[in-house]
Parts: sequence; C-alpha cells; structure tokens
Amino acid sequence: MAEFITTFWAEYGSILLTGIRDTFIMVGISTLFAYLLGLPLGVALILTQPHGIRPNHLLYRLLDWIVNVGRSLPFIILMIAIMPLTKLIVGTKIGVKGAIVPLVVSATPFIARMVETALSEVDAGVIEAAQSMGASTFQIVWKVYLPEAKPSLVLGGAISIVTILAYTAMAGTVGAGGLGDIAIQYGHNRGILSVLWVTVIFLIILVQAIQLLFNWAARSIDKRLDQSAKGHKAFDLLARFAHTK
Repeated sequence: MAEFITTFWAEYGSILLTGIRDTFIMVGISTLFAYLLGLPLGVALILTQPHGIRPNHLLYRLLDWIVNVGRSLPFIILMIAIMPLTKLIVGTKIGVKGAIVPLVVSATPFIARMVETALSEVDAGVIEAAQSMGASTFQIVWKVYLPEAKPSLVLGGAISIVTILAYTAMAGTVGAGGLGDIAIQYGHNRGILSVLWVTVIFLIILVQAIQLLFNWAARSIDKRLDQSAKGHKAFDLLARFAHTK
C-alpha cells in the first residue's frame, strides 16, 4: 500500500497539487466577485419587497425576476452560452481565467437569494426601533440588518462556497482546470480510476473543512446562543446609533 501511494504520488502528485491550487484560485476569486455583486443585490431585494423599508414593486419584481432566471440556468449551459462574453472580459474561454466569469454570473443570483433569506430573519421589531430613532436606510442596513443576520450570512457563505466548488468541478468538463478537469482528463478520458477517486476524496475533504469552519464561525458569533446577551437588544441598538445623534 505504501509503495502504491509513493508511486502514485510521484506520478500524479504535481498534477493534483496544481489542480488544488487552480481550484482554490477559482473558488476564491469567484466567491469574492460574486459577493460584491450578490450582497448588494440581496440587500436591494429585502429593502424593496412589499414589506420592506423602501418598498418598490416594479424594482423588486425586476430584481426578483433576474435572480430567478439566473438561478434557473444550469451552470454548464450558462458557461457555454456566455463564452463570447467571457472571452471579451478575460481574453479566453477556457482555463482558470475562462471559468471565473461564468462562476461569478452563476453564483451571484444564488448568493443574492441567500442574503435576502438571511436578512428576512431579522426581527421586524428591531428594524422598527431603528426607524423610530431616525436611522437612515444605509444605517439600518449597515448597523441592524447585517449585524443581526451575521450568523445566517456566515452559514449561507458556507453553502455558497460549496456550491461554487461544485461548479468548478463541472467546469472541468470544458477544460476549465482544477480538480474537476483532472477527474475528467485522467479519470474518465484515460480510464485512470485512481486519479478520479483521489480527486473525489480531495473534494470531499474540502467541503467538510469549509462546512466545519463556517459552522464554528457562525456559532461563535451567534448571540442567540448566548443567554447573557438576551434582553439587551435595545441597549445594543442604542449603542450602534450613539455616534449618529
């Protein structure tokens, strides 16, 4: 067994390490840009919905339609459909760079919906209290919505990253690089099943590590699990707006 592992790693180790590096690059950059677009989109959805603090029926329906359409498109189809746009933006349709644009486009509506769901869990009474203090929309978003929804946003971040990781594996079918590409090229096309299963194991380990890390982070910041924090929301809200008075 030890001899097999040594031989296997000597032959495929550098390829797998390159695949892991490329996967991290795709996931990291795509997650960053997807959140830069998806977070404000999710905030806009929660603000403009019928019961939001800035209701706007037409804008909400438009944004809601965009998010629904974006989430309805299978990633592989979307990736192929926007290849001209991908080449226009990054100069190539394939490889790590070629995967980032479709990853961002596909993940953004998913993240927007996750953000909307997380923010919708914020106690309406806290929002009303902030409004009664004369807080602006920006202040309510920055000092009430986002802090109160932080545990849910963190857990949603884990789901988003794992989803993007799965998308990178699918992107390997069109030569995007990363572990998915290795699994296709070596495991499927060349019939080297050992490489296929090793990539699967690496992906499982990555998913488990991400989920455990974000679960721990969510528990550590969730004041709802801290009994001493209960009953102090009003004082906490006053403290958040102390500098605005």
